[in-house]
Amino acid sequence: MAGSDATVGPLVLQRLMLRACRSAGRRMKVADSLGTRMTGHELLLAMLVVKRVLDRALAADEKRVGVMLPPTVGGAVVNAALALSGRVAVNLNYTSSQSILDVCIERAGLRHVISSPAFLARVKLDLGARLLDAGTLRKQATGFDKGVGFVQARLMPLGMLESAFGLERIRPDDPLTIIFTSGSTGDPKGVVLSQENVGSNVRAIDHLLHLSPSDVALGVLPFFHSYGYTTTLWTPLTLDPAVVYHTDPRDAQVVGRLAREHHATLLMATPTFLRIYARRTPTEDFSSLECVFGAAEKLPKDVCDAFEKKFGVRPSEAYGATELSPLVAANVPASRHVPGRPSDAREGTVGKPILGCRARITDREVGHELPAGKDGLLWVAGPNVMQGYLDRPDLTAKVVKDGWYCTGDIARLDTEGFITITGRESRFSKVGGEMVPHISVEEAINVELGAADGELFAVVTAVPDRAKGERLVVFHVPTARDPKDVVRRLQERGLPNLWIPGADAFVEIPELPMLGSGKLDLKHLSEMARDRFAEAHDA
Repeated sequence: MAGSDATVGPLVLQRLMLRACRSAGRRMKVADSLGTRMTGHELLLAMLVVKRVLDRALAADEKRVGVMLPPTVGGAVVNAALALSGRVAVNLNYTSSQSILDVCIERAGLRHVISSPAFLARVKLDLGARLLDAGTLRKQATGFDKGVGFVQARLMPLGMLESAFGLERIRPDDPLTIIFTSGSTGDPKGVVLSQENVGSNVRAIDHLLHLSPSDVALGVLPFFHSYGYTTTLWTPLTLDPAVVYHTDPRDAQVVGRLAREHHATLLMATPTFLRIYARRTPTEDFSSLECVFGAAEKLPKDVCDAFEKKFGVRPSEAYGATELSPLVAANVPASRHVPGRPSDAREGTVGKPILGCRARITDREVGHELPAGKDGLLWVAGPNVMQGYLDRPDLTAKVVKDGWYCTGDIARLDTEGFITITGRESRFSKVGGEMVPHISVEEAINVELGAADGELFAVVTAVPDRAKGERLVVFHVPTARDPKDVVRRLQERGLPNLWIPGADAFVEIPELPMLGSGKLDLKHLSEMARDRFAEAHDA
């Protein structure tokens, strides 16, 4: 990473984290809605003690460790301690179904997952014998652990501490984390992100926002999303800002109270959450906010207008993908624009590519690069492009070519470098900030309708939706089944709630439209959906 010492290798995230905690000293560095509050010194001590406990609890060769904790100081400390041990933290999605969770654990080869029985009961998931109870681990910290931790945190020179942990041996391309995403068939793919992938994003965020010790970020995004993992875990851990965590981003009252109490200046959220805050958070609670981002789904103008009208700060749109660590482009908020610098925000676009990142647009069929102003496939290159999909070089080769990642989004670049996303090629919808694969939903519905051997009785498409970004629509051939009954069966099958279309979104048609090639006419279906649900389209 940027800069290095003659004696000990590049400044990887773990080394930056030790320095950030030391330099924060007695200043608050992390807090959460459970009442935990730690200074830089206290956070460093906690990480070092937890590292000692985990090194005893885990086998020396246990390189990947699962973590299933909501965004809290405890969740951040566990991630930091695993990184200091040279292990790869795999933050698992606790909003997924049991079957998807089991697949992720198996694919990552996890022997242990750090969580808590109370939390697992709340999210209705089971880890069996793999559970390492965070509460039990906490009790295993001895007085000796705390004594050693204190000496390391407060008295030992940083260079000596880094050498003791072997941090100088960490290379930029070493894996830092694995984040699971849903593949085009809803099959989870593990995205392997390296030190430099996440580190380059952290540098870019600092370059965009000029972060300082007076900044406080609201940490409401889960660590199993790359958006939360990079922006609210590693950015505050390795740079000057403090962070305040809350476990549920929809909890508008608590998020507002934390913002007011800690004078929060930064909020990273999705448009869905911004809409909730504009409706339910008291105006004075967000009076200290300077930078607000809406990403992970399209940021509608009406959300920006409502948020700005109530809180006096206009949200900025950013764009990314899990495979890109995740940030690709962002609009710089007016409060952080440096006078004399070229224009770095344009509403309606997702901004310019971040530091070190390049974007290009190609023709969808032939792959030729297109000039400015033309719509085509968006490709991205830079230090943020993932190492690849876990144990799937075949899938990696499909999306990464000569260092360029194909986003699957249709976009255009203007002459100044601003990116406008105009559509989505792959069959996914962003519903409430979550990627929902049409094909998986479609397969489940077809099974319920009695389809066999690849018959197609129903097809899933989507329309824009004011509340959730997008809304699923199901076109089906005539059937005796009641849509309400189908929806109930999908719930019983364990499909995630966001994947389940509403009963009022089922539309009967005489036959499914096909192209001459025998493929489904998805474009026509999309147009039919927009015509049928015109009110959603107007949003």
